[in-house]
Amino acid sequence: MSETTHDGGVAVSAAPSPDERLTAAQLAAKYGLSVSGARPSLVEYVRQLWDRRHFILAFSRAKLTAQYSQAKLGQLWQVVTPLLNAAVYFFIFGVILEADRGMSREVYIPFLVTGVFVFSFTQSSVLAGVRAISGNLGLVRALHFPRASLPVSFALQQLQQLLYSMIVLFAITMVFGSFPDMSWPLIVPALALQFLFNTGLALIMARAGSKTPDLAQLMPFVMRTWMYASGVMYSIPIMLADKPQWIANVLQWNPAAIYMDLMRFALIDGYGSESLPDHVWAAALGWAVLLAVGGFVYFWKAEERYGRG
Repeated sequence: MSETTHDGGVAVSAAPSPDERLTAAQLAAKYGLSVSGARPSLVEYVRQLWDRRHFILAFSRAKLTAQYSQAKLGQLWQVVTPLLNAAVYFFIFGVILEADRGMSREVYIPFLVTGVFVFSFTQSSVLAGVRAISGNLGLVRALHFPRASLPVSFALQQLQQLLYSMIVLFAITMVFGSFPDMSWPLIVPALALQFLFNTGLALIMARAGSKTPDLAQLMPFVMRTWMYASGVMYSIPIMLADKPQWIANVLQWNPAAIYMDLMRFALIDGYGSESLPDHVWAAALGWAVLLAVGGFVYFWKAEERYGRG
């Protein structure tokens, strides 16, 4: 294309680009461009998460080490904190309120300590999960990685902390007459199912907390209510024997109570199968799969929105 200039010369202009009439979406498709931080497919997301498994493990260990780095007792607080909670609950519920009704002290004290340790595992995973994104915005905005790495890492951190505490729990149960037997290996599948449940719940809370940071202030009250309703300090069937049966059924079938019951059944000689709800292993598996799969998909759907705004 040419045109005459004011001095009579002929100027030749460049031919129009074939891309001028294309929309942004058409240009991106033509040159193979994609949106930065766009959500990958679910299968690809799982693959990316697996590729970051070493980062997830290292991050959880670093967080665990740093958690009590400023305290003189250091990592001992991982065990001392739940033990102090158990001592307080024993004094209030076991001595003053006599919530140990129907159980001897040899059963009730391991029953209580097991409940405190196991529920603390879920409680800590939820409270860490709700801050997983909102409390690490610098990392989220600076690096590209599957954001699910953070809540999964925090759930793994709480599992490692519980495993340290289990040494003390084993010692307490043996002091009160419950020694290792054929039921103790059930601890492994019980903890594995609870870990899956906790991870799914942490993923759900991470997405909710990223959108509503104030949720972190509310969750301690929610968790405290859940703890009191889950039979941490008392036996649900015994305490609610004079109440309508459906109330006890609802409380026993809540996941926190189920995982505590499985651990108590595995560890404590005087806590038999008659204290467990029907089909308890099926319920434990169902809660674990429902929360792990549902929580993962729910978190993945908002992947491209984390750290923005």
